[in-house]
Amino acid sequence: MAEMEKFEQEYLLKSSPKVLDNMITTPSGLSEWFADDVNIKDDVYTFFWDGSEEDARLISKKQGARIRWIWMEHEEEGLDTYFEVRYEVDPMTKSIILTVTDFAEADQMEEVQRLWSSQISELMRVLGN
Repeated sequence: MAEMEKFEQEYLLKSSPKVLDNMITTPSGLSEWFADDVNIKDDVYTFFWDGSEEDARLISKKQGARIRWIWMEHEEEGLDTYFEVRYEVDPMTKSIILTVTDFAEADQMEEVQRLWSSQISELMRVLGN
């Protein structure tokens, strides 16, 4: 596998932190914008999309701040990667600054970034933004 490069994308949302936390950490919330369905067993999240599924292990979660996973396939290959959704409330505007961190191979970077933009657009739609 080619070397993975880290990237971050920021988005501005209007939502309550409690609602957003539910959307990024629970199976019901994640299935509204990230995947068709999501199951959790212990610390392994199974994401379902159009007949396929991918497993990711929860690395860390801090309520009101972030959640981070590693794709099981990457972990098995010994890759030092993760994907994370974190947020903070802007003290001036009270808007939420959502930051996505992920890794992609150089030749897939644009595609992966577009996919995240599409997923976050769906999250914003669900939140009424």
